[in-house]
Amino acid sequence: MTATETPQKLRAKAAPAPLSGRMRVPGDKSISHRALMFGALAVGTTMIEGLLEGEDVLRTAAAMRLLGAQVERLGEGRWRVAGRGIGGLTEPADVLDMGNSGTAARLICGLLAGHPLFAVMTGDASLRKRPMKRVTEPLAATGARFLTRDGGRLPLAVEGARDPLPLDYTLPVASAQVKSACLLAGLCAPGITRVTESEATRDHTENMLRHFGATVLVEVQGHGRVVHLTGQPELRAAPVQVPGDPSSAAFFVVAALIVPGSRLVVENVGLNPLRTGLFTTLREMGAGLTVANPRTEGGEPVGDLVIKAGELRGVDVPAERAPSMIDEYPILAVAASLARGTSRFRGLAELRVKESDRLTGTAALLAANGIRAEIDGDDLVVHGTGAPPAGGGLVATQMDHRLAMSALVLGLAAKAPVTVDDGAFIATSFPGFVGLLNRAAGGTAIEDA
Repeated sequence: MTATETPQKLRAKAAPAPLSGRMRVPGDKSISHRALMFGALAVGTTMIEGLLEGEDVLRTAAAMRLLGAQVERLGEGRWRVAGRGIGGLTEPADVLDMGNSGTAARLICGLLAGHPLFAVMTGDASLRKRPMKRVTEPLAATGARFLTRDGGRLPLAVEGARDPLPLDYTLPVASAQVKSACLLAGLCAPGITRVTESEATRDHTENMLRHFGATVLVEVQGHGRVVHLTGQPELRAAPVQVPGDPSSAAFFVVAALIVPGSRLVVENVGLNPLRTGLFTTLREMGAGLTVANPRTEGGEPVGDLVIKAGELRGVDVPAERAPSMIDEYPILAVAASLARGTSRFRGLAELRVKESDRLTGTAALLAANGIRAEIDGDDLVVHGTGAPPAGGGLVATQMDHRLAMSALVLGLAAKAPVTVDDGAFIATSFPGFVGLLNRAAGGTAIEDA
């Protein structure tokens, strides 16, 4: 379901029972996007298991088809991609419509920059409001040309470079999307592309580049890294096993922590250390959260999360942790609202340019349900009482699936039901979320309002 279809108002009430049992969440969205893209750039046929089949990832699959790769669904989560090789993507016959996916739009800008072709990209109403200049400006140094709407927004047209140049770029703000776009463009350029980040961001792109045969060296500098990519490699098809998405697991982890008596196991979750800032933070808050059956699959650490409900305490989260949990702040704010004491989440400027102004949206979500919270510069401050919040609010989701899901989780532990104005677009990121949460909670906690 897209963000342009009929809104679906949803209401979440107190969980009928403690969350219990064993469950799995859909495949990691970041890895799913990249598996399709690298499969399209590789020589040979890549087999993918566990692919997230939400709308965001399906948009990437459709774009790879338009760019000349053969992309075929074989069964639930099972996909086959016959690639074109580096530099082999072809000019699309139609507009690339990225729906609501900022990740797909920004990474594909990197792909297009290194290929001698013309393409036009658009998205839904939400994505067309989001800035693309942060990727188009550095990518222009490859020799690619971008034309956008005022403010660097979609729709955009790109004329890829015929003889792309390698990049040497320092990220002004930590962003895995911008880093990845630069590395994808660098695949088609001779020599070394170098990207410097002051704070380490998720490294799925670097891991998958190595998995497909590229040479990637990473130099640690303080809290940050310098990534060196040798251009024009021959990527070779390689199987990809997609682990469960830790950002999706986050909603069930917090739900199990705040609904009294819960004990839940979420299996097969990706535990990349640059993605697990939320889990680190929750443990600092006193959460009963452990990892069972740790293992490595496809170059990524994986394990089963074991969660037990219990009392939480306020926490001060440093800004340097933000890149490792940038998508999880709304659901962390929900956990903080039930913790005892004040929590401060520092350095959240990046949240202002997500699917919505997620910083303002998170504060509004809390305020609508009787929770004291304020924005202090780029920090979010949440005043927890150690008791269930009042609830009873109507949350304006701003077509942001993470705000919607976080509000619904809050409703499981609030005194009065919590309503979201639209949850239709949750399926773009997490198909089956409502049904899965209802089953874990032992009945119908979430229903149409």
